[in-house]
Amino acid sequence: MTIKVLSGDHAVAYAVKLCRADVIPAYPITPQTLIIEKISDFVNDGEMDATFMPADSEHSAMSMAIGAEATGVRTFTATASQGLALMHEMLYVAPQTRLPIVMANVNRSLGAGSGIWAEYNDSMPERESGWMQAYVEDSQEALDTIIQAYRICEDPRVMLPMMVCLDAFVLSHTVEKVLVPEQAEVDSFLPRFRPLNVLDPADPKFINIAVSPAHSMEMRYQLDHQMRQAAPMINLIDEEFGKHFGRRYGGMIERYRMSDAEHALITLGSATSTARVAVDQLRAQGRKVGLIKLRYMRPFPHQEIQEAVKGVKALGVFDRSIALNGFGPVFTEVRNSVYRQGMPVTNHIAGIGGRDLTIPTFVQMFDKIEQSANALERECYWHGLRGEM
Repeated sequence: MTIKVLSGDHAVAYAVKLCRADVIPAYPITPQTLIIEKISDFVNDGEMDATFMPADSEHSAMSMAIGAEATGVRTFTATASQGLALMHEMLYVAPQTRLPIVMANVNRSLGAGSGIWAEYNDSMPERESGWMQAYVEDSQEALDTIIQAYRICEDPRVMLPMMVCLDAFVLSHTVEKVLVPEQAEVDSFLPRFRPLNVLDPADPKFINIAVSPAHSMEMRYQLDHQMRQAAPMINLIDEEFGKHFGRRYGGMIERYRMSDAEHALITLGSATSTARVAVDQLRAQGRKVGLIKLRYMRPFPHQEIQEAVKGVKALGVFDRSIALNGFGPVFTEVRNSVYRQGMPVTNHIAGIGGRDLTIPTFVQMFDKIEQSANALERECYWHGLRGEM
């Protein structure tokens, strides 16, 4: 194990090298470009035995990843924001053809009036594409989740792609201490890729063909079944990762000070670190608050959340994206999970477009959550808006 000072982007690049990815199709876009630049350095300097393939767009990069993975090699690519949107058409091919591609998405805002700062409105709309989605809190988790992702994706019981999402600039360009495993350690945890089916001229076959209504519904059902099958594998592989490397993340979710919590907040991404400090401050005041870190949006941890909130009087859900239906997408998923449990659930939207998330922001969220236990004033709050709205 080596201690390095790395940005989140460079932590991802080191993880990809350790995972011995064979083909890296890539197109640069801020703020993920550092990932691809670092991997290209590894390849150029002979530190990584891989084929680096510059693409002419993100659509092409994903198409190249699909083609390479279909021949039975381990692939990786990275993107962000408009780049992910440009991949949209091809994103739907990889899951349906059971290609376990791993991709890093550095979350940033998308569309008119967008910027280059953290927001989840690029990846959240793609959660129905069939890709698994993980959201990481810090650079160490970014490195570790890439390694776990290949084990999860390539398991014969899963065989689905995954995007590992990390916050623009808060993680991608900020440096911190990261424990980088030795190659032998990763090799013992992650075996070489063994594909189930490959494109081979000696054994011709079709992939991604048009099918009639006689078959398409069953294909979608099988894809849904595979996604549900992935949930127990995520928990199992995270536990095995902990035995190998001494770090684990709770599987689908992580609980923080939840054993006797009466009021709880669900967070995801780097905001979780700030929310932890708010929880500690409120606990010091005698308030029984707790935190649930959501690590995966797909598959969504319905059962784990139901178990985690037993005994909770009121629940809040943090969203760093909007669905333009009055609520955020994480809130909609969580409320669907806990609707039978009878507690008030409130949505707390903040950090849009990279707006700062501070300890007082999360204290304010907990204030509203506690108030909702007595009287539900409203279901959705926006925090940190300028002016009265």
